[in-house]
Amino acid sequence: MRLFDTHCHFDFEPFRTDFSTHLSLARQAGVERLIIPTISSENWQVVSDLSQQYENIFYALGMHPYFLSEQSERELDDLNTLLSQRSDKCVAVGECGLDAMVKVDMALQERIFIHQIEMANQHQIPIILHSRKTDNRLLQLLKQNRFQYGGVLHGFSGSYQQAMQFIECGFYIGVGGVITYPRAKKTRQAVAQLPLEKLVLETDSPDMPLNGHQGKANHPKMIGEIVSCLASLKGMSRQTIAENVWKNGNLAFGICE
Repeated sequence: MRLFDTHCHFDFEPFRTDFSTHLSLARQAGVERLIIPTISSENWQVVSDLSQQYENIFYALGMHPYFLSEQSERELDDLNTLLSQRSDKCVAVGECGLDAMVKVDMALQERIFIHQIEMANQHQIPIILHSRKTDNRLLQLLKQNRFQYGGVLHGFSGSYQQAMQFIECGFYIGVGGVITYPRAKKTRQAVAQLPLEKLVLETDSPDMPLNGHQGKANHPKMIGEIVSCLASLKGMSRQTIAENVWKNGNLAFGICE
């Protein structure tokens, strides 16, 4: 069973002190590929280097709304240069988007996000979207800027109707540990109804621990538990789920199986 964690911050603590061991644990759990999205210029080079060191690591380059500052606007040209020089291991722009729950000026968030949409259009690569309480505005900006290369709505925790709007714009839905919580009824019901061919799996490690693992650092090795939960919600076998989301992950980012 081949598994693909399409969103994990594997360059963060607690992984970086013993990276090879943590990667080995993920592989033992069947995780054959993972994508590390970046958050700012601080980790662009680190993540690129990891992708060159390890065959099964891919990455994205972007600016996360939480970490934006006025300096971010001055770094947009640097980001565009890196994207123009990217290797085959760089498969998306991201993670980027909007977040209404952080104390970062929304006008700044929107300016930086629009620039990243333009870069993704220019370089013809997908986007990894971050959204908290901003789905409608994200969709509006994607449509206004005529984005056409799809990607993944990361960390989905909304309704079926919200998810379908992103699917109609060419995006896959990133399903993570939130579905393991019985109280997340709206999201669990939505995921049960969404087309399997439009779902990818992610852990968002070391954040977003699964139900029963609160207080612990999340890990890509936990993808198997998300597979089991998704299989239960959809009334399908784990093997069927695993085969489909593996294929979806590769399709979403243009990676050869």
